[in-house]
Amino acid sequence: MDDSSKHVVITGSTRGIGYGLAEAFLALGGTLTISGRGETSTHQAAAKLAERFGTQRVISVPCDVNDPAAVQELWDASEKRFNKVDIWINNAGWSGEQGMVWERPSAEVDSIVSTNITGSIYGAQTAMRGMLKQGFGAIYNMQGMGADGRKHAGLTVYGTTKYAVHYFTQSLALEAKGTPVVIGGLRPGMIVTDMIFERYKDRPADWERAKPIFNIIAERVETVAPWLAGRMLTNKRNGAILSYSSSPKLLWRFISQPFVRRDLFS
Repeated sequence: MDDSSKHVVITGSTRGIGYGLAEAFLALGGTLTISGRGETSTHQAAAKLAERFGTQRVISVPCDVNDPAAVQELWDASEKRFNKVDIWINNAGWSGEQGMVWERPSAEVDSIVSTNITGSIYGAQTAMRGMLKQGFGAIYNMQGMGADGRKHAGLTVYGTTKYAVHYFTQSLALEAKGTPVVIGGLRPGMIVTDMIFERYKDRPADWERAKPIFNIIAERVETVAPWLAGRMLTNKRNGAILSYSSSPKLLWRFISQPFVRRDLFS
């Protein structure tokens, strides 16, 4: 089975890195199931991609990843349309508003934890059962800030969930050892998405102070997504963490910053 025939399901793929990955896989010849919590946004994202890549290669299935029945429906619809699921990406996630942990409302905490952790578990459970039945497949969990243990004041709840997702990925890979299913993690690094802008929407002065740092450490979706998609198509190693950013790369960015001006927000 060649790479161009791969069918990919991505949760939380109506915008940001999820949508970028969808574009990248389609550009590489694959087929896609777009999924998000909102019915309108999910169908609109799929329609936009279908205009470029063809209606036969993209379907849209709205899904609340906190609902295991909805996650199963996402798998069933994808399998029915394309006869298989080669790659399942648990990307749906939310950071919440930036602020000290004791300031965050309980409803927001519950939503971050359930979406990022429980949603990834439900997605992996569903995909694992389906892939064991079909005899092949790969599951990737999106790991963000905090997955490597680094801390960021104001994003404690989000970072805690991503550290948990890293543990879950490692443990799931251990359980999947000896099966035909590959488990992996994705670390895109700091990406310029709506999530960043939303954190600073009511704090313009803080945004102006933060923007120079983002210009050093962040990257655009259209740069990172194709890199990750290509690595997922070729990776065969169970337990692999596909990381776009690295310490040497970030160090070089800081060293070269006076000579190489980057502007990611123009």
